[in-house]
Amino acid sequence: MPKQASILIVDDELSVRDSLMHWFRKDGFRVATAANATLALQVLEQASYDVVLLDIKMPGMDGMELQSRIHAIDPKIVVIMMTAFASVDTAVRALKQGAFDYVTKPIDPDELSHLVGRALKERSLEAENTQLRETIAELSSGDFIVGDSPAMQNVMGMIAQVAQTNATVMIRGESGTGKELVARTIHANSARKYFPIVPVNCGALPDTLLESELFGHEKGAFTGAQFRRKGRLEMADNGTLFLDEIGTITHKMQVDLLRVLESSEVMRLGGSHPVKLDFRVICATHEDLEKAVAEGRFRQDLYYRINVFAIKLPALRERRGDIPTLANHFLGRLASEMDKRVSEITPEAMQKLVAYEWPGNVRELANAIERAMVVSRNGVVGPDDLPFSIASGPDAALPGTGSLAEMEKAHIAATLVRTNWNITQAADVLEIDRATLYNKIKKYGLQRSPADVATSGEPKPS
Repeated sequence: MPKQASILIVDDELSVRDSLMHWFRKDGFRVATAANATLALQVLEQASYDVVLLDIKMPGMDGMELQSRIHAIDPKIVVIMMTAFASVDTAVRALKQGAFDYVTKPIDPDELSHLVGRALKERSLEAENTQLRETIAELSSGDFIVGDSPAMQNVMGMIAQVAQTNATVMIRGESGTGKELVARTIHANSARKYFPIVPVNCGALPDTLLESELFGHEKGAFTGAQFRRKGRLEMADNGTLFLDEIGTITHKMQVDLLRVLESSEVMRLGGSHPVKLDFRVICATHEDLEKAVAEGRFRQDLYYRINVFAIKLPALRERRGDIPTLANHFLGRLASEMDKRVSEITPEAMQKLVAYEWPGNVRELANAIERAMVVSRNGVVGPDDLPFSIASGPDAALPGTGSLAEMEKAHIAATLVRTNWNITQAADVLEIDRATLYNKIKKYGLQRSPADVATSGEPKPS
């Protein structure tokens, strides 16, 4: 049985309601009762229930119609029908409408208790299976961190270090550097991975909508609130809450969020009872929070609460050596998604990609490759297929900024692509011997695309 499972008993007979209420309270359930369908709907508007025990024959709205209403409110509620007038037609109709089972009166309390326990167990298993399927789909979606540069290797090391803890993580970096992908990687490698990661883009919603989105609301809490609604904080229970662009939230929201983080409790808008929660928080921002704190735009106590473990993501221009690897990664993924046979980026196009400054970072690179694949006509991405701002830029004779190792890696990668991974030719261009080139390839973890394997006449180095 889940933690204090709840039951709503709907029957027009007082003796039935009272006897079942006392029976299930002894079993540890939270129990409410209703004498008719109208009262039952009012109860369901005020709180959620795991199981509804529902009499079929009642004055006014009968149990069959009420069952349909309950299913519309929350399809996950287990409905067990009760009737003194059992018939095959009634049972089949109730089951077709989604009832878990039905019992006949007079009711055997032990039999009903066993049936409720079985229903809750199956409901729990179904919820776990659904979450597991979603998690597997998420983990197998093909989105993973790509990059062998020292800066990205440092990021991966920090992810591995913090993932198995419950520490709050702050991810810093420019827009498009992959902050949400890092958050999902942390979650996927944590003990919470079989529960959801719930993202909230704090910068995309006005304060009033963000408050409802985070905390949820009760029916009638404000104009248009026709139903009770769980907030993202409740959805993240046992999982991870990812607050993107947290530096944009207002002072009032900062106060409310700090209270939730410190108490692990949330109060829905219009509600009167706090809900106890257990979730991990990962935040992300491109803002200078230290400056915001100094200027009084961001609360210092909230800053210290969310900045427990910080990860700084490098801009793409600071890790140019990863550009060929990233470009080929997007090429392969998008070719499958778009069902288009574009298998190669020409050396000239790759030089343009490596030389570009990428103000939009990895997101801009992915969009550029997608655009190039749409307009490509001969199965390869050439310079003319790239967006004008990239195609009209200078070639990468020697890739821009960064450490000496990053520049060397990028230069070797660009040369290998330009020579179609012909090791002898690439070694001549680089003015080094083949053995040295093989060692550099191994050192930097360089890999060629399937198209390079097909066009190169030499075996792939081990």
